[in-house]
Amino acid sequence: MDSITRLASQKAVVIFSKSSCCMSYAIKRLFYEQGVSPTIHELDQDTEGREMEWALMRLGCSPTVPAVFIGGQLVGSANNVMTLHLNGSLKNMLKDAGAIWL
Repeated sequence: MDSITRLASQKAVVIFSKSSCCMSYAIKRLFYEQGVSPTIHELDQDTEGREMEWALMRLGCSPTVPAVFIGGQLVGSANNVMTLHLNGSLKNMLKDAGAIWL
């Protein structure tokens, strides 16, 4: 879990994803369209991917991907991110984390 926490705090937005997951793709596109350049960790392409996936489960991520961290804090999965986007909170979180400036 320490590696997840360390990786999640390295940039304003960090996404743990799988390259074959359609929801991961949708969430990455959402952030790119907001003008954010997130750090992406593709668990299915990382040698420590399985361990990271277990750590995400222990943090409460269900499903484990996509798991989104903003400002080092776990936001959650695609459902949580889309809810924040639709109610307008996501943009403020991104501003507060320094991921966008507008």
